[in-house]
Amino acid sequence: MHHPHRSALLAAGVGVALLASACGGSTGTSSGGDAAAGYDRTATVTITWWTGQTTDAEKVAEKLAAEYHQAHPNVTIDVSTGASTTDDLLTKLSAGFTSGTYPDISYTYGSWAGELAASGRTQNLASYVQDPAFAWSEFPAAARATATVDGKVIGIPALVDNLALIYNKGLFDAAGLPYPTDQWSWDDFRTAAKRLTDKARNIYGTAYSVSGSEDTTWHLWPLLWQRGGQILDGKKPLFNSDAGVQALAYLRSLAVDDKSMYLDQTDQRYGPLFNDGRIAMMLSGPWAMLDLKATPVKYGVVQLPGFNGDHQTVSGPDVWALFDHKDANRAGASRDFITWLTSKQIDPKWNLTVGNLPLRSTEQSSPEYAAYVKDYPSGQKFMENLANAKQARPTVAGYAELSRYVGEAIAAVLQGAQDPKQALDEAARKAAGALEDS
Repeated sequence: MHHPHRSALLAAGVGVALLASACGGSTGTSSGGDAAAGYDRTATVTITWWTGQTTDAEKVAEKLAAEYHQAHPNVTIDVSTGASTTDDLLTKLSAGFTSGTYPDISYTYGSWAGELAASGRTQNLASYVQDPAFAWSEFPAAARATATVDGKVIGIPALVDNLALIYNKGLFDAAGLPYPTDQWSWDDFRTAAKRLTDKARNIYGTAYSVSGSEDTTWHLWPLLWQRGGQILDGKKPLFNSDAGVQALAYLRSLAVDDKSMYLDQTDQRYGPLFNDGRIAMMLSGPWAMLDLKATPVKYGVVQLPGFNGDHQTVSGPDVWALFDHKDANRAGASRDFITWLTSKQIDPKWNLTVGNLPLRSTEQSSPEYAAYVKDYPSGQKFMENLANAKQARPTVAGYAELSRYVGEAIAAVLQGAQDPKQALDEAARKAAGALEDS
């Protein structure tokens, strides 16, 4: 549908102050009560759906909305992208909270969950998703956790993913190296990255974003978790622990000591460079397969390298956020539509059709999944790797700012400007202030 996470946090930073200003006068479901209490399924109702999608996926969304309307003629779905890019949705939502012109349903990055919950405008679906018929447990644990803020469920997962190691088989063959395996350690990864780097031919062993965005930050979290570290303890930053410092020092060894890591200032270049055969290994997600399909590159996918046998990864699920307009019929109709859209019968027509992983584990028996794995043979590896996504990124309101500070610290260290401990300590001090204010 789109490449998630590339610059989500740039938009998130813009939205924080606006969302905070919306909190004061809002009531929302955070004040108690069920937004859909008294819902009449036969009532004539119009709901607004912001899809946040690119042109091709938007057409699929419009087709599905029409299909739903045909089966439920009393429900009209006003469907649009909502903004010129997915990244712009948070700013648009923030302005809408102030003016009262926000949608019933919007695509949102998972990293926005804390800010959206703090707005007081979201529905709380905590009881709704516990209905056995909804089969909440079929969604990956990290996706469920991302949609949950302080016990309130603000929406339903819209997209699931994870980071794995994607490698170029041709470059490994040319270097006479065996392919990566699921048992690789980070030492194995470093050794291979060094061997694969060929400055004369402008080929790097691996790559990392130093834009300072969430793409920079979330790539650090698996290395932190594998060493037993945590991002937060409640609202107290813990990412600057020994585990965090060791994780960042490891990345620095590739970038500064070995010079085997291409440093991408934009988030946008390392994927195309991998596709052009200039980068041998990248830590990326299932969306990368969409672009690779159009190239002659022969590639493989294995789970992330591990530390002491721990191969944890990070998932960056996105969410269909559901909003409360103090109208039970709009709230209820929104729930019914998103339940239908994310069902094991309909989601294959949505996510699998455009190359994303299925939302529900039960979709693996669908004909659409068989077609997906035929088109994207590595899709099964990404599905299996969801089991390694054992922790979720925090959904506290201050995560957007925390991410920015950590991203800036990582960028400074990988470019040789700062020491890992000094940089993370400074990021933790700044993040602590942002979390206190959130």
